[in-house]
Amino acid sequence: MSSVLVTGGAGFIGCNFVHFLVSEGHDVAVLDKLTYAGNMKSLEGVKNKINFTKGDIANRSDAEKSMKGCDIVVNFAAETHVDRSIEDPEPFIRTNVFGTYMLLEAARKNNTEKFIHISTDEVYGSSDSGFFKESDPLSPGNPYSATKAAAEHLALSYANTYGIDAVVTRSSNNYGPYQNPEKLIPKMITNAMKNRPLPVYGKGTNIRDWLFVEDNCSAILKVIQNGKSGEVYNIGGGNEKKNTDVVKTILRILQKPETLIHFVPDRPGHDFRYALDIAKIKKLGWKPKHSFEQGLKKTIEWYANNTWFWQ
Repeated sequence: MSSVLVTGGAGFIGCNFVHFLVSEGHDVAVLDKLTYAGNMKSLEGVKNKINFTKGDIANRSDAEKSMKGCDIVVNFAAETHVDRSIEDPEPFIRTNVFGTYMLLEAARKNNTEKFIHISTDEVYGSSDSGFFKESDPLSPGNPYSATKAAAEHLALSYANTYGIDAVVTRSSNNYGPYQNPEKLIPKMITNAMKNRPLPVYGKGTNIRDWLFVEDNCSAILKVIQNGKSGEVYNIGGGNEKKNTDVVKTILRILQKPETLIHFVPDRPGHDFRYALDIAKIKKLGWKPKHSFEQGLKKTIEWYANNTWFWQ
């Protein structure tokens, strides 16, 4: 593979992808703003094998400088927490929309070979039944997903207008090592380890499809290798679970009582269910390797062995 720039490479999925690329012997550069969600310690094992730049994708100079010498850009950089987007949408608009624009402009100036934009299943909105296909209309239900949808449209418009080889991936809920404890699974794991209450929105009946982060990394690499410009690829784990079932599974593995579950008032505009049709990416030769139970056990083991990350 050519040289790869990973934006947001000190964040959750980004750092896992950096580790994945380095283990495969690829030349990797990382651009990360190092906000609360970015942690240089996440790159400790590979920091001597990558070219790291602290910078902001929404800054033209940072975007252009970091991209020099890189043939492929994989854009993970984003504000991602829905609750934070409800409280203050502005950082999400700046990073997720304007930042993507700055990267696309830098890629156009740099004659970048391929631009992979990482998005989310949340852009489809909620559905009580069925599975979203890449051709389905988007209906984002909160400021976070709205900014991700806008960024997607920008990336695909650059493919159509300027001929940039831009591809979008939409993945379901990721989980695994290095995820910030503000997210559902690591929050439940770390609270349970400390015998603290596990806060669950509403009645806990909201449904998500869970994708182990290592499977997402292998899918993104498959898209880099075989994905077609101007196309969108869903990446799902095939593990639809109610939030209560996720939490109860964590408690069972940790041998903790279900009395730790504490239901709290629901989030405004909380989407009920996301589910993806992944037939398109399967045609590229990819499918998830981990069952939910397998991925969850590996995740719990990682948090148990890496208390430095979350304490």
